[in-house]
Amino acid sequence: QVQLGESGGGLVQTGGSLTLSCAASGHGFHNWAMGWFRQAPGKDRDFVAAISGSGRNTYYSDSMEGRFTISRDNAKNTVTLKMNNLQPEDTAVYYCAADPTGGSTVSVRLEQGYPHWGHGTQVTVSS
Repeated sequence: QVQLGESGGGLVQTGGSLTLSCAASGHGFHNWAMGWFRQAPGKDRDFVAAISGSGRNTYYSDSMEGRFTISRDNAKNTVTLKMNNLQPEDTAVYYCAADPTGGSTVSVRLEQGYPHWGHGTQVTVSS
């Protein structure tokens, strides 16, 4: 059974940094595509970043590439999202998601590409 748990959210000032972590449980983690999405109040849940099972392939939303970095540690069953130069518009609940099938270059960017989700962690960026 796949279970995901996010941590690392909090309050940060504009220009600051945060690192989010997602701890996963379940068999075959090294094969899972993993993604981060975020949802701001009153808005849809948006793609942030994704990483292939091996970690060799990473994908980013255009607006976040260069500021956010996704990585994974398959020995520890964790995925990390390092966020730099945070802006007030980055304020949202950030969710970790898993696709045990490995996904595709298309599906990893789509909410419906992930059958498993964490409960989310709040990130608030003050101006």
